[in-house]
Amino acid sequence: MGRDDPGTPSPAEDGPPPAGPGGPRPWVVAGYATAAAFVVYFCAYGVRKPYDAVTFTGEHFLGSRLDLKTACVLGQILGYMASKYAGARVCAEVPRPRRAAVLAGCVLWSEAALVLFALAPPALKPLAMLANGLTLGVVWGLVVRYLEGRRLTDVMLVGMSASFILAGAVAKDVGLALLTGGGLSEEWMPAAAGALFLGPYLLAVRLLDRVPPPSAADVAARAPRADMTAADRRAFLRRVGPGLFLLFAAYLLLTAYRDFRDHYGREIFIGLGYPSAAGLFTWADRWALVGTLAALAALNAIGAHRRALLVTGGFVVGGFALIGGATAAFRGGWLDGPDWMAGVGAGLYLAYVPFGVVLFERLMAATRLRGTSVFAVQLADGIGYTGSVALQLYRDLAHPGVGRLDFFVPLSFAVSGAGVVFTLVGGAAVWRRAVRPAPSSS
Repeated sequence: MGRDDPGTPSPAEDGPPPAGPGGPRPWVVAGYATAAAFVVYFCAYGVRKPYDAVTFTGEHFLGSRLDLKTACVLGQILGYMASKYAGARVCAEVPRPRRAAVLAGCVLWSEAALVLFALAPPALKPLAMLANGLTLGVVWGLVVRYLEGRRLTDVMLVGMSASFILAGAVAKDVGLALLTGGGLSEEWMPAAAGALFLGPYLLAVRLLDRVPPPSAADVAARAPRADMTAADRRAFLRRVGPGLFLLFAAYLLLTAYRDFRDHYGREIFIGLGYPSAAGLFTWADRWALVGTLAALAALNAIGAHRRALLVTGGFVVGGFALIGGATAAFRGGWLDGPDWMAGVGAGLYLAYVPFGVVLFERLMAATRLRGTSVFAVQLADGIGYTGSVALQLYRDLAHPGVGRLDFFVPLSFAVSGAGVVFTLVGGAAVWRRAVRPAPSSS
């Protein structure tokens, strides 16, 4: 069989040989790896998300209609987006011995950019935020490389996903506390908040780098995961076909929606009548954390990869539907503002988390294509953040007089409806082309 034939697994080429039967128990490895990965990504958010608590009320970028905060948010997202696209190659190719050094360097660079943000004049602050995001986009992919291709990968990735569900809210609450209780300026708060997370991040990276490679049983169950060449990436895209890009379109909607809710959550809460309640962001995402993780953790009990893909698709469609349903309930007066934000958050993460974790992991296991699920994850993220940039520019330039809350409500309905359609049509196309068992030739 040829190199691109998915029917024959190739030997694991990423890092040391697979652990033998005398190695650590799978659940011990999974618990250790999940804890280390959780802390790494949680603390990476501490260098990225505290900025969202600033408002720069009334300030505009270079006298334009673009808010200064929006200009800085766009700068960070553009850097993050570029990092995601680059990461589709970097994360798929970087050898294991270099991963820890790259992970450490990414966040140290981003913290230095926050110091530059504090010192820069308003006209240059968006450039500092671009530098902040420029390396952070590869952190997720590099961490996933340590976890993928194992029988318990679903559990580990779901546990890791708890980090960004919780960390985004906690980081903003830390930033808000430093602004309202710590007396810091909006310019210096992001750097001060990021510095609080640096030590735990570097320690967790060192611990993560000690995770043993997949065992022989892991490789047999989930297919080997090797560094992915350009030829491997082209073979993957040919196999899954155009349906994958409809799924990427659904992910674009989720990423743009999630970013708008994250970056302007404070303004939305102010519009709802909650200006600065401590812990409000964490409170609003409590059900997103509990409900999403409980649902996705159950996927690990599904051994058949094709069945797991169907269930994952059901979660995505259900999440999109919940966003629309919660918004209809809010408009109808059945939910108050904070409960509505909690409801759309639960729907958002129920749809969003499978894209970043289980869907591509199971797709690689089902097709047994050579390479790593991180390639598809990074490509999806790059496309998603492209949509985030477009959405925020559209709001500020096309609807400058519309408040964040008034914009967010119809946006929720649009994302819900389009997301369901893209997921169903794209998922069916990928299933027919890449996942459905081939008819017997006998």
